[in-house]
Amino acid sequence: MNGVIVIDKPQEFTSFDVVAVMRRLCRTRKIGHSGTLDPMATGVLPILVGNATRAAELLPDTDKAYRAEFRLGLRTDTQDIWGKIQQESTFSVTAEQLESACAPLRGDILQVPPMMSAIRQNGVRLYDLARQGIEVEREARPVHIAVLNVEAFDPDTGTGTLYVQCSKGTYIRTLIADMGEALGCGAVMTALRRTTACGFALEDAITLEQAKQMAEDGTLEAQVRPVQTLFAELPGLRVTENQAKRFRNGGALAADRLHFHTAPADGALYRVQGPDKRFLGLGIYVAEKQELAIRRLFGEE
Repeated sequence: MNGVIVIDKPQEFTSFDVVAVMRRLCRTRKIGHSGTLDPMATGVLPILVGNATRAAELLPDTDKAYRAEFRLGLRTDTQDIWGKIQQESTFSVTAEQLESACAPLRGDILQVPPMMSAIRQNGVRLYDLARQGIEVEREARPVHIAVLNVEAFDPDTGTGTLYVQCSKGTYIRTLIADMGEALGCGAVMTALRRTTACGFALEDAITLEQAKQMAEDGTLEAQVRPVQTLFAELPGLRVTENQAKRFRNGGALAADRLHFHTAPADGALYRVQGPDKRFLGLGIYVAEKQELAIRRLFGEE
């Protein structure tokens, strides 16, 4: 079994919990995931099975989409409702004021990652330090917020829902906390559901319960999507049988013998397919040598 199974992660499961369940259901040790979700978050979690695990570090930085619920007037040590309350504040916020607070958070911004995150600093994960009561300075990181829309807001309760499309590495709870600071009253995330990741949507996902039933029925393999769907945004490049054989054996391909749809740029990645459209792997264009070198082989599906 090689490919991707899109799971709708349940609440109170870590991403690794889901991997453990799927490892048993798929009966393979070669399994992983793309895009960690916090335990209390739900939604799209692509599970990589078999040789698809080799794709994890190469996945394009596609935008992810989330629907997040929030509550004004609270600050916690984790920036969400499940953390320790540090401060409660009164608030009087209109829909217009909320929109004004969101405006500077759109586009290219710098975001300081929360202490409760898996980022390593000096070889130690921040959440390990946070659990010891240690807080350290964190360097702000560039992220891109393509869409930040207020879908619902109740000014009386200070609760609402945001729809966010953002780049990899964005922390939604930090986005909400920054919004709360701009309003002067604080804010925490109360629910998070990922609706899109790696080009997959909720409509593509199955629940863990469905996966378990399919495994019992012997139909789970029908849910496995081809490895190359992870690279759907990359241009495809069809090669001849002789070129496919050379590529599979580790040889670079001369650029002047390939049919690029547009002029290739140095470092550009391509989905390399055999004459029968079978996915062979990823190639990278090397301008200096005028060739398509191997970036990663995946083998025919």
